[in-house]
Parts: sequence; structure tokens; C-alpha cells
Amino acid sequence: MSKRALKRQLREGAFDAGQFEGDDKIRRLPVDRGWSPLAHHNDDREQSYVKTIKAKSPGQQELIDAIDAKNLVMALGPAGTGKTYLAIAKAVEALEAGSVGRIVLSRPAVEAGESIGFLPGDAEDKLAPYLRPLYDALSDRLSMKRVRALMAEGAIEIAPVGFMRGRTLNNAFVVIDEAQNCTYTQLKMLLTRLGWHSTMVVTGDPDQSDLLPEFSGLRTVAEKLSTLPNIAVVRLADRDIVRHPLVAEMLGVL
Repeated sequence: MSKRALKRQLREGAFDAGQFEGDDKIRRLPVDRGWSPLAHHNDDREQSYVKTIKAKSPGQQELIDAIDAKNLVMALGPAGTGKTYLAIAKAVEALEAGSVGRIVLSRPAVEAGESIGFLPGDAEDKLAPYLRPLYDALSDRLSMKRVRALMAEGAIEIAPVGFMRGRTLNNAFVVIDEAQNCTYTQLKMLLTRLGWHSTMVVTGDPDQSDLLPEFSGLRTVAEKLSTLPNIAVVRLADRDIVRHPLVAEMLGVL
């Protein structure tokens, strides 16, 4: 039997891996049973704060300055402008500096017309795919080992929008991501969660909503709040896109 066939049968469980201890080229392949934010990944870096925040465009600098100056900031713009990344980076910076006691990250748990009810598993399993972009941004600022420790301590909380009702978020840095998928009522509920000594950043792209245009409340809320002097509404543009140059080109024609 060829080694390829042996490997296939070993992977499928037809053999005991102990039979091949002498051959380090044959081994049971790891089986991925689903991603979990609290699972032990290979990122065991001990350091916490990873990088210094640097704006890559004038729009990004405007957003950073707004977060430093205001307690409530709305960041609107197309995909790839760094809205979520900068918001989470500033949240980590505030937590590490002791300016806030915790980070609260939230986003709608429904995208592209899908419902979590059709996903397998319990509530955590259903929500993990929708919340993973937030973990991805966190893991670029902190090691996953540090993220797990902070989550266990309650210093980092990630939850869908539906879990935020009835709360008052004091001494926290709150990031509401993908806000274009929130209704006007949901956004009103989220914005009124802001408590004492807290900062809230709401990010989204009004032109990329998975809701019907009449149901998405982001554009309307941003227009109303832009008249208030103590709230910043930052509008990023295609020139602020920091992903592959093709992203800006595609967004210009799609």
C-alpha cells in the first residue's frame, strides 16, 4: 500500500496512529471541528499591545482625532477604509492605558439575508462566524492568549446587537460594527447604552447594507447626529481605502 493511501486511511481513522510511530512522515492529521474564539490557537505571544496606530490617509487621521476628542463617533465609509480596525485599535489602546475598564464590541448577527437559526450548534457556535471579524481585528493588536485572558476577566466582551438591550455601559470603550445592518430602532437603542466615562464608535457603510434601504437606519441616524456639536460623524471615502488597490477600483464601478 502506498504512503498516500496509508495517510488517507489514517486520516479517516482506519488505522491506529501508534502503528506508525517509527515513520514520522505518517501521522494523523488534525481535524478542525470549528473555530472558537476561546480555543487555544498557535498564537502564544506573551506581549500584549502590539503596534503603534498610524493613519494611512487623511480620512483615517480625522477618525483617530475624532475618537480622541469625542465620546461618540460615527465612522461611515466603504469597505477597506479601516473603520473597524482603527476603532478596535483605539479601544485596545484605551484599555492598555487604563483609560477604560473594559472593551465592548458588538455587531448585528445577521448578514446577507441569512439567519443564525439555520447554523448548527448552540448559541456560541451560531454566533462565532458573525463575530469573527471582531476577533480578527483584536488578534492583530493583542495575542490571542492575551485576548482569552481579558475575555475570561470580563475586560473584553463581544456580543451581538440583540444582547445589548437594557444595559448601561459605564467606563467602557464600545465599538458597534456593521451598523448599516441595524434598523433605526436598533441604533437608537445602542446609542443610548452609552454610560459615564465611556467612548462609543459606530462604524458602517450605508451603501453596503444587507437590509432593504428603508429598514437600515444608519444614514438617517448619522444625518441627525451630525448637527450635534459633541458628536463626530466622520465620512471616509474611496481615497481612504487601504486594502488592495483593486478594491477601490471595483467599488468605483460596482
